Amino acid sequence: MTGSAGFIGFHLARRLLDHGDAVVGLDDLNPYYDPSLKAARLAILEAHAGYRHARLDLADRAGVTELFAQVKPDGVVNLAAQAGVRYSLEKPEAYVDSNIVGFLNILEGCRSVQPKHLVYASTSSVYGANGKLPFNVHDGANHPITLYAATKLANESMAHAYAHLFRVPSTGFRFFTVYGPWGRPDMALFKFTGAILAGRPIDVYGEGRMQRDFTYVDDIVDGLVAALDRPAQVNGAWDALAPDPATSGVAPWRVLNLGASRRVELMRYIEVLEEKLGRKAQINFLPMQPGDVARTEADVEETRVALDYAPRTSIEEGVARFVDWYLDYYPRR
Repeated sequence: MTGSAGFIGFHLARRLLDHGDAVVGLDDLNPYYDPSLKAARLAILEAHAGYRHARLDLADRAGVTELFAQVKPDGVVNLAAQAGVRYSLEKPEAYVDSNIVGFLNILEGCRSVQPKHLVYASTSSVYGANGKLPFNVHDGANHPITLYAATKLANESMAHAYAHLFRVPSTGFRFFTVYGPWGRPDMALFKFTGAILAGRPIDVYGEGRMQRDFTYVDDIVDGLVAALDRPAQVNGAWDALAPDPATSGVAPWRVLNLGASRRVELMRYIEVLEEKLGRKAQINFLPMQPGDVARTEADVEETRVALDYAPRTSIEEGVARFVDWYLDYYPRR
């Protein structure tokens, strides 16, 4: 598993370890955000006898090749990536190195050892300029509006090529606005909580009218775990004259949405946080930023059919769990 010291990777690794699986985690603990938070996640994982860590940059071709040769994994989960929409406007090279070169190294590793299944993170951002809601995998995603989204769309295409040429079954998951305990400090909930507790104003883009399909991390992990033992298959009903963009008639490949399947206005999300903290936010309203979209919502019907997937966590419950973790991890002085 790559990105094991990251937000989603940590939660997935812990779930698998608790189930008795052996996990080899790859993460270089880069300083994109607080390395001490990553180190704290890693310390929890390393307390499990079934966990082994490789501190390695995904773009290190020789190192990744050697790791695959040593481990020969039954299944591969790629959650390592340079994340963040706005950061891609500042450091585009980081996205190519991690999300393109790094993913190629994963594909080459899979080609060499032939795991039963490759599961990897894509993003709802690939839907880009598509305004039809809810976002459906069968509608396609051909107009990304950020480099981050473009690299993830490239991952889906690269995975299809390798599934076709080398028969590596792959499932790409388009994640929708994931939040929860041990989250990333650059995400809205994390930043809002710290600012409200410190009495600082919060920046709210799009005048607070943006709507997002906020998805609790445990619901994401449910989908990932369900997919691992259910490899993608060739779609026997696929029509090359009317090609379905979510499946393939020539490769064991698919893309699926992972989301809560509901739109929540950003101001409602903030209200839930205020209720849990018992404090009102000072809000600095700002216009939409480059790369932002007004609304997201996942159609998860295909995921439900394929994986018996059913998101369960309300934003009220999810935000409360995050705040409880935050106050425990950052005790007020």
